Amino acid sequence: MKCPKCGGEIAFYDLRPNCRHCGVNIMYYTQDAGLMRDAKRTELEGAAARMVIARIKAAFIGSKAAVARLVFVLAAVAALVIPFGGVGYTMPFFDGKLSVGVIGLIQAYGSGLLLRTPQLLGSTVVPAQTRAAVVAAGVLAILAVLDVLILAAYLLSFLNLTGSAKFIKTVSLIAAVAAAVGQGAIVAFKFLTKDSAAAHVTLGYGAAAAFALYLVLYFLNRHMIKKGIEPVYRENDVKRREMLKKVRAGEVDLDSLPLPVFESEEERAERMKALEEALRAEEEGKEL
Repeated sequence: MKCPKCGGEIAFYDLRPNCRHCGVNIMYYTQDAGLMRDAKRTELEGAAARMVIARIKAAFIGSKAAVARLVFVLAAVAALVIPFGGVGYTMPFFDGKLSVGVIGLIQAYGSGLLLRTPQLLGSTVVPAQTRAAVVAAGVLAILAVLDVLILAAYLLSFLNLTGSAKFIKTVSLIAAVAAAVGQGAIVAFKFLTKDSAAAHVTLGYGAAAAFALYLVLYFLNRHMIKKGIEPVYRENDVKRREMLKKVRAGEVDLDSLPLPVFESEEERAERMKALEEALRAEEEGKEL
């Protein structure tokens, strides 16, 4: 170890607080430099953190369109609860309803009806009606996968504001088309499949509701892309982040930077005001 002032060698077993060569207090001699170094690092890292917060704000609540997008993303996920269609069965020793929605499928699984679907498809009495429920369930499964993609892209949208909006717009359009085709197929099954004493097809409007929500999501993201999704950064924060990258990469020595590293006129005015208030408070304390 060397003395930070005179550079004299200090043995590892020498625990004295002062250098035996020049007498300087080793800890206090380096304290000011350490505090300045910490202040510079805090300034640069604080700017990087503020920029992330600004991007999160722009993605989720930065505008009326962003807030509306949050509502409709959640609504599109919730739409899967609404039945997309179903089949009511009335047979000897068996009576039940297969409602194709998230809640309906959970109930059908609990009652055992969902597990009997392959048998019902293979029967000669109710295959057409059961096929309608299978189609509705297929539409539900497709939209569930697309909802997961939309939700994941939305939650990570602050990483790439424009890219995520383009992805959500594209997936929302695909989901809207799937919902429209699915709703049309369910209606067709209703009118083309004759009801019998054993089973009847019931219409649900979950796919239609999902279609409307996906369409709104498509136009919302289209509007946000056209208008631009730009976060509002504090002045000089971009420069601070770039400087932080150089410091971490070893291209710039933190000790060589001034303090503050970057400062706008507004920030300087705030700093001077805080300094004046601190000095005034100190003088008032001395008078007391």
